[in-house]
Amino acid sequence: MELVKVFICEDESIVREGLRDMIPWEKHGFEFVGDAPDGEMALPMIRKLKPDILITDITMPFMDGLSLSKTVMSEFPNIKIIVISGYSDFEYARKAIELGVEQYLLKPVTKADMITALEGTRKKINEENEQKDYLRQYEQEFKKFERFSHRAFFEKLVEGSLSVQEIYEQANKLHLDLAADEYNIVIFSVRDIHQSTYTDDASVVTEDLLNQLLQYPDYIIFRCNLLAYAVLIKGDAESLPRLENKCVDIIKKRCEEASHTLDWHLAVGVRTNRLSGLSSCYSDANRAFAYRHIFPSQHIFTPELLKEEQYESSDNDINKIDAGKFDPLIIRYFVQTGTLSEVEPFTDEYISSLEGGERSILFRYYLLVSIRVNVELALKEAEVDPEEISKGLPTFDMNINEEEVRNYMIDVLKTGIRMRETEAQKRGNDIIDVAIKYLDQHFSDPDISLDGVAEAINISSNYLSALFSNKVGLSFVEYITKKRMAKAKHLLRTSSKKSGEIAYEIGYKDPRYFSFVFKRHQGCTPSQYRNGETE
Repeated sequence: MELVKVFICEDESIVREGLRDMIPWEKHGFEFVGDAPDGEMALPMIRKLKPDILITDITMPFMDGLSLSKTVMSEFPNIKIIVISGYSDFEYARKAIELGVEQYLLKPVTKADMITALEGTRKKINEENEQKDYLRQYEQEFKKFERFSHRAFFEKLVEGSLSVQEIYEQANKLHLDLAADEYNIVIFSVRDIHQSTYTDDASVVTEDLLNQLLQYPDYIIFRCNLLAYAVLIKGDAESLPRLENKCVDIIKKRCEEASHTLDWHLAVGVRTNRLSGLSSCYSDANRAFAYRHIFPSQHIFTPELLKEEQYESSDNDINKIDAGKFDPLIIRYFVQTGTLSEVEPFTDEYISSLEGGERSILFRYYLLVSIRVNVELALKEAEVDPEEISKGLPTFDMNINEEEVRNYMIDVLKTGIRMRETEAQKRGNDIIDVAIKYLDQHFSDPDISLDGVAEAINISSNYLSALFSNKVGLSFVEYITKKRMAKAKHLLRTSSKKSGEIAYEIGYKDPRYFSFVFKRHQGCTPSQYRNGETE
């Protein structure tokens, strides 16, 4: 057990030395770290030694005990103070109590009285430390998994549907600090090169990246969609470029260390100095992110890089078309992994990369057939019903003009992505149904975890986490906690079981942590709830 550090401030040397020498400090779990004859001398020593308990007289020269106590409590709110005085004046006691001191003892102080006061103060320190430990544990459990309320907030933020006042109000409710001079957004995703969903390798790498990025207070992470995350970076004109590079380096280094079967991309937005500009910043990052479909072998997309990648040519010869950019697999990959918001920028870049070939009637027909066929193939690989594909995809006229080529491509790609998402939603619903059934049967298991549930239903943990929050409206931990609290309330009202017994029955190894969580959720202790009391 860690010893509790004690410091004494007393101007009478006989009293000071008597207090110091009469207590067998270590025997009772304390460590005497120093003493001083007045507050002025005590203060720098306290700043250096950082004791847990300060014992101080009221009346001393230079700086009295009340002034010392006020200063110490302002600088070190965790230090507990025991005041001793030779005066039974109520005014001193009142002022000491107003300051928030733990104990007020009258001289002469006996050994037994001091030990009792010290042990009572130590008990309070331990209780507060325990509560802090529980709070850290509680926040860590929830921090690991996104809160649905956070995701909903960021969705509105990047859509531009919130006023600046609403942004601040909602961020304050969610305890998010968005204050900064400048902002930028980085979007990234990690997936298996042969699949459109997370594999175990991709899940591990993504989890590692999230844990690394969460260590930086200037990064706020939120999920863009099932397979991509965004990092909101806060800073000023000097620090923001460094923070952007740091974020990119973290993602690049971890992904390059991982398996060569992983497909990873990231895109950096254009900086803004306004919260209201974050929707535009996100749009810029998302548009850059869409270029991964055109240049799948390139991993990092920045505004500067995209300017360099513009291809200008007046040569309309069909034989000069860049075959690499015309690769039909690009279309197939886009339908498998793209989003509706990426369709138009993808289409514009794809067509412009053909360098005028769409002006040939023969080539236009070949292009449209290729697009249609590869959309169909992508949907079949996504296990969409062939009959639905045949009925759902739009047809085209062979005499289609250049502008109609673009419109058709947008139409067929959006239709394909919607069909893919509908099928994925069906499968996702099935997965969540299985997961919910498993959780309802095992929520009281103290060792239950997202990884364990994912393994039990044969899906990657990161993908399960994304599906879960998206479809249930709660994170994995929030759902487990909600189930446990409901069962606890039922048992408290319908049984005579003790709080500790209920804690073990619903999956908590530590009964005191159960009481902490219960109070956080219900606003009262388990015993108060049982008695019908509320706080």
